[in-house]
Amino acid sequence: MPPRKIRTFQTPETHSGIRLDRFLADVMAETSRSFIQKLIEQGKVMVNDRPVLRPSFRLHSGDAITVEIPKPEETHLIPQNIPLDIVYEDDHLLVINKPAGMVVHPGAGVSDGTLVNAVLYHCSHLSGVGGKLRPGIVHRLDKDTSGLLVVAKDDITHIGLQKQLAEKTARREYKALVWGIPQPRENRIETFVARSRKNRKKFAVSNSGKLAITLYRVEQVYRFLSLVNVTLKTGRSHQIRIHFKHIHHPVFGDPQYGGRQRMVGQLATLWEKRLALQLLKMMPRQALHAYRLGFEHPVRKEWMQFEVDLPEDFSQIIQKLETAIAEKEAQ
Repeated sequence: MPPRKIRTFQTPETHSGIRLDRFLADVMAETSRSFIQKLIEQGKVMVNDRPVLRPSFRLHSGDAITVEIPKPEETHLIPQNIPLDIVYEDDHLLVINKPAGMVVHPGAGVSDGTLVNAVLYHCSHLSGVGGKLRPGIVHRLDKDTSGLLVVAKDDITHIGLQKQLAEKTARREYKALVWGIPQPRENRIETFVARSRKNRKKFAVSNSGKLAITLYRVEQVYRFLSLVNVTLKTGRSHQIRIHFKHIHHPVFGDPQYGGRQRMVGQLATLWEKRLALQLLKMMPRQALHAYRLGFEHPVRKEWMQFEVDLPEDFSQIIQKLETAIAEKEAQ
């Protein structure tokens, strides 16, 4: 295992007054600011031979800074030969079309069979910015949400992609099938979201928490369901699912956020109720798919955009709806 590293810097006159964490983020471009803040808080950063524990500490011209970077933590992740749908790959990153049912990285109760295990088998090394259980993971998709995500192979690429997500310059678009017809048909949902006090595995709209912004546009109406195009401006856990529940149009099939049987009772006709129950049997997960992903390549500095079709289960739902409605209207 590589030993710990010691980095030394001196504050130039042009940077007098700058925050310690910001200065280090500038001169250590391969390291994320959040990681630098952790090093400072852990006493790993010295200014003029004295530990400084505040990331907001203001530097002066000529300050001598020493940074101790601990040796990487050992990981027990096992590379596994799990098939991957790789849409694009180069020396710096991978774009993967994740199937529904695959967990992105190990966590509570999940130690293997994840996207990370599969990617480690495929390319053997990933960026360490995400931590020992999330190497290379720049952003996530819920287990039962399908679609595109990008994985970083090196730290500079990882940090560059994270910055684009934070600055909202990356583009992430989804297709979702939701109950009812959202009004207006094109709108912006902006709330705060926080972990639910009642169920720690869920999140909810809150008066506090983190800002979440979702843009949507209704593309097609199927009687009691609507196909919507969704653009994320922020990337909070379960954001799309929370927001559509909040506006009383939960994502079809969503078992956590009110998208299953409880909506059937609100339908107007017996025909709609029967059709809805048939569709729910076909779709045990939320009908949510990340179909488009765009970003500037952090190394090559060119815009890249990828798009994938709806997965088979989602497509079958749409086909079933179109067929059933056409037959009903022909009667």
